[in-house]
Amino acid sequence: MHAEATGHGVRDLDRKLQKIAGGRYAPDDFVIADAKDADMAFGVTAAGPIGGDPGPVAAPGTYRTRAAYLDAMRAVVAQGELDILLTSVSNGEALTADGPLGSGVTLAVRANDTTDIWNTRGSRYPAAASRPFRTADLAAVRPFCDLVLYSVTFNNDRDLDLATLEAYAAFRHEAAELGIRHFLEVFNPNAPTDLAPEHVGAFVNDSIVRTLAGVARVERPLFLKMAYNGARALAELVEHDTSIVVGILGGSAGTTRDTFELLHRSEASGGRVALFGRKIQRAESQLDLVGLMRPVLRGELTPADAVRAYHETLAKAEIPPRRSLDVDLQVTDAVLRAE
Repeated sequence: MHAEATGHGVRDLDRKLQKIAGGRYAPDDFVIADAKDADMAFGVTAAGPIGGDPGPVAAPGTYRTRAAYLDAMRAVVAQGELDILLTSVSNGEALTADGPLGSGVTLAVRANDTTDIWNTRGSRYPAAASRPFRTADLAAVRPFCDLVLYSVTFNNDRDLDLATLEAYAAFRHEAAELGIRHFLEVFNPNAPTDLAPEHVGAFVNDSIVRTLAGVARVERPLFLKMAYNGARALAELVEHDTSIVVGILGGSAGTTRDTFELLHRSEASGGRVALFGRKIQRAESQLDLVGLMRPVLRGELTPADAVRAYHETLAKAEIPPRRSLDVDLQVTDAVLRAE
């Protein structure tokens, strides 16, 4: 069994989480994760298009291959800025075939794939209310990875939400028996029943606290991954229970300003983890984008200054930007714009 899976030694992630839980947080303790598990949602298109918008028609040479996707993961791990690399089970197994990741990075794999993340081309799955489903076999995961992501989506529908909670309980028991730790992703409702948009933040916060209230420490998640529903909603959850480490998911790619603004605002409101998928994967230079995150967290760069620095780096490397600097400096995320 690989050393990463056995838990020998204190990993950077564990050290940081211990400091956060102990009230000794400093900006360098902020946990940065690259969420490269999109093959469990988007299939072929997960690694991103080779150029432009290819549309929905299947054709060879349109999207980056699995091999290119794996190479991008290896490169960002080698950079040394990440704390967590989140992958699918198959890609996590491939990456650790010759041993643990190294460079202080903890591997995590997605343990379940609820129907609301099925984003295959031409599908209608994400529009239908989420139903629990799990492809991954935890016993097969344990030899190479001891940290997994489990996601839930509550839609204010009693029967569907009950099924979600029952599936989560079964997962927790199995994971605990195998010595597998998890972090919990709580998506915003994807097809809510009688839930006003202005109540989503409160509904999600209450659902999280209510769900975890009956869970003993041995089965509790290490931290949360959730949508940023505004500074007030995030601060409410953080303030309510300081034992819950709250992390923010990235959502759609957006502009580079969206990426740095979300990082900055979530940290200022008490968020201590960022798990960005498309925001990193769709960047012109993934390494340069990730490399600017720590300066933003430390307050050395404002989000706008980080965008300018990113474009300067692209220009020096002769990498054409997808957007002009003026456009890339715009905040386009609806929640961020509303604040």
